Amino acid sequence: MKSTLWHILGAGSLGGLWAARLARAGLPVRLILRHEERLKAYNAKGGLTLSEQGQRQTFPIPAQTLDDPQPIVRLLVACKAYDAERAVARIAPRLAPGAEVLLLQNGLGSQEAVAALVSQARCIFVSSTEGAFRDEDFSVVFAGQGANWLGDAQQRPAPVWLDELAAAGIAHQWTPNILDRLWRKLALNCAINPLTVLHDCRNGELQAHAGDVGALCDELVAVLKCCGHAQAAAGLHEEVNRVIAATAANYSSMYQDVSEGRRTEISYLLGYLCIAAERHGCQAPLLNRLRERLIKHLKVKGLPSD
Repeated sequence: MKSTLWHILGAGSLGGLWAARLARAGLPVRLILRHEERLKAYNAKGGLTLSEQGQRQTFPIPAQTLDDPQPIVRLLVACKAYDAERAVARIAPRLAPGAEVLLLQNGLGSQEAVAALVSQARCIFVSSTEGAFRDEDFSVVFAGQGANWLGDAQQRPAPVWLDELAAAGIAHQWTPNILDRLWRKLALNCAINPLTVLHDCRNGELQAHAGDVGALCDELVAVLKCCGHAQAAAGLHEEVNRVIAATAANYSSMYQDVSEGRRTEISYLLGYLCIAAERHGCQAPLLNRLRERLIKHLKVKGLPSD
């Protein structure tokens, strides 16, 4: 049986990581780039490069722009949370009836916005703990094994193409409780990423600020429970400490964004959590103070704070 073409919107770290592994497994893949200039730059590089365990391999994956007329049956949206809604709005007319859209964004908020835009499609939410970064344009380094949790907010059954992820070596698990997974990842990001920016440190250096981390975890547990996600709160302290230790030498994604002068996803992380807490009547003084400190820090750096 012929495999469905994977269209991948967003050739950054995780989008590139998925694209390269799918292509390596012999599955049909197309990258979708923003405009003709990006397409020319990509073609000049000769493809997408993946570095894994010291080995570099370039895959000549075909690419196209957002405005290409080719219909899309399966789309992985791997751009930043703040770009997802606008990018999908442009590409929505290309979605075939019954298309599947996988949403691989950090935090929460963008998934619901995209799902509302493409009600004709089946939206599948993805929560990833894999580590990857770009060492140059169209070149991705696979930095850390992790997992990808996939689920349908409508709790429909798993799709048959999960076998393709297994063939591509993409660690994954289907879950009927994807929202709990996304809230858990949201809490982990809020416990670690902002503090690494404010303390200007690698993840592991947060061990010197164990009191701050612990107090933040206490409040996150209370907020998750208050918002109806008690399962996402279970064992949060232990997992935060485990992630800090396991990724001790790494810089968080938010730290990398700030250090490279890029917009952060604060609105979809701390912003989303603080607004959800207020909506549910939860007290969250530490989270609100952390958000205010981070906004001030971003403004001093001349970066957007939304």
